[in-house]
Amino acid sequence: MADQADTRALLRLATWLSPAFPVGSFSYSGGLEQAVHDGLVTSAEELRLWLETLLTRGAIWNDALLLAECYQAHDDPQRLKAASELAEAMAGSYERHMETMLQGEAFLVAARNWPGAVFDLLGPVAAYPVAVGAVAGAHRTGLRAAVAAYLGAATSNAVSAAIRSGVIGQRDGVGVLAGLESTIAAIADRAAKAPLDEVGSATIMADISSLRHETLHTRLFRS
Repeated sequence: MADQADTRALLRLATWLSPAFPVGSFSYSGGLEQAVHDGLVTSAEELRLWLETLLTRGAIWNDALLLAECYQAHDDPQRLKAASELAEAMAGSYERHMETMLQGEAFLVAARNWPGAVFDLLGPVAAYPVAVGAVAGAHRTGLRAAVAAYLGAATSNAVSAAIRSGVIGQRDGVGVLAGLESTIAAIADRAAKAPLDEVGSATIMADISSLRHETLHTRLFRS
């Protein structure tokens, strides 16, 4: 029975964070499109470094920490509310805020196919990592597994955005993901153990790219 429960948890994470799950992740680049436009990311290696920096000290690290907090606080409405407010406050631009809030709202709508009391605690709207963390916690998917799956989905989406922007091809994209595997595993482990007060970022160029993307005239992505 334990093996079956583990398999069901794995399947849920794979479904919730798959490209087919209706959260519209394909519409967002997290400022990467602007970085490509400005010549900051022009190759597979530069993309790997860009994503590694976001994972270790940028917006993706913050998302991992917020997800871990909400996984552990899935049945505590006060902690969930505080984390949700913090997630909104940490969004460094209008488009970053739009991205995390709209994806979180869409995730909660779709995830109701797996019913639970957590949806009443969260309400209809929450930042994306808050929503994923709380729902994963309620379904006991495993904390590190949930964080790792989220990070894998975030980096995969960024690689897809880079491919569609013409920076790299699919073969190089797979290579970038393979190169980030150990970093993702390390960040998942770190986020699972870190207190929420370790939230914070130091990725100024990524933040500027997100801000500048708001005025990019011809674009493929919403952020």
